[in-house]
Amino acid sequence: MAIKRMDNVLIVVDDLEAVKAFFIELGLRLEGETIVEGPLIGSLIGLKDVRATLAMMRTPDGQGIELDKFHTPNAIRFGPVDAPVNTLGLRRVMFAVDDIDAVVARVCEHGAELIGEMQYEDTYRLAYIRGPEGIIVALAEQLG
Repeated sequence: MAIKRMDNVLIVVDDLEAVKAFFIELGLRLEGETIVEGPLIGSLIGLKDVRATLAMMRTPDGQGIELDKFHTPNAIRFGPVDAPVNTLGLRRVMFAVDDIDAVVARVCEHGAELIGEMQYEDTYRLAYIRGPEGIIVALAEQLG
């Protein structure tokens, strides 16, 4: 059997409220928030004494980003918060947008930082931004 779809991407965060606000400013909606804990969760993810708050964010077309704030055990920071894009591991999430300038301006007004931008021929404009906790988001606007 083949994969049917990608359901969501998980981002472990320390400041859940700041990261939720960032993704809401980008245009995602908060689908729901809950606390998970107990031995079943621990056995699923390979940790003991798990207690975490999960916030599910959705894009307008239904794609998901799950934000997890671990209360126990404490989250482990691996590397610097502002790790560059070439750091090993999952480094960014990309969203298609209608007006890249408006989105960049809106999130930068709320503390995000523009890493860089470019235009690829007459096809796409691209921008990389860094949000709270060093999260890198790429934006793509199709031209023409």
